[in-house]
Amino acid sequence: MSQQLTLEISDEIYLNLERQANAAKLSVPEWLTTLINRQYGIVNPKLNNSDVEQESRQRLLDFAGAISLGHSTGIDNESIDADLAKAYANEF
Repeated sequence: MSQQLTLEISDEIYLNLERQANAAKLSVPEWLTTLINRQYGIVNPKLNNSDVEQESRQRLLDFAGAISLGHSTGIDNESIDADLAKAYANEF
């Protein structure tokens, strides 16, 4: 038995869902059904493991980025000691 549900969502949310659905090669309704089913531990047979892995990887990469500290960093103990000495000297 299945039920039909009608949702009203913003254009911004729909575009995000559409991007994710396209990456998984599914329609938006199929993608939403997949997301809901995952919440309850039900697997969508239309998605194979590589699609799931690719979609998960893309979600992770959405958070990835680079930050520049403005100076190089490393494991040079003398440099670290000098930086700590400067930091402690400035505290008092």
